[in-house]
Amino acid sequence: MPSHGPEMEIVHLLRAVTVELGLHSARFAQRNAMHPTDVRALIALMDASRAGEEMTAGRLGAELGLNSAGTTSLIDRLERAGHVRRVRGREDRRKVVVEVDERAVELGQAFFGPLIGRAVELLQGYDEGERAVIRGFLTGVREAAAAEGT
Repeated sequence: MPSHGPEMEIVHLLRAVTVELGLHSARFAQRNAMHPTDVRALIALMDASRAGEEMTAGRLGAELGLNSAGTTSLIDRLERAGHVRRVRGREDRRKVVVEVDERAVELGQAFFGPLIGRAVELLQGYDEGERAVIRGFLTGVREAAAAEGT
């Protein structure tokens, strides 16, 4: 594996970005008396909501790498804090799904909104072809990282 070159410069920059984003997320967790896993859970729940998908406790636990007891404890903690609620499934009323409360979304937007806004501004400086290249690169890196975890 080469240790120098323009590709490695980009890889090191990507690593630095992930570190900074992790620190930013940790500051959010600390300021809001949350565990970093709580933040990851809220992100997973918001991603599922944005995709129009329901999130069961089992699916959430699998996405976070938690066992059943850990997932229940996490959801209980987030529910007590008013960040999530358990509701019946839309299509299968026997199923219990977890949803993010709007207050948690607002809390996240207040903290992460400026950073997201700056990222959007940066992306607006690129044309659609350049954004497609960026999207493709980030998708590829994400898929490679996910494959390493299996």
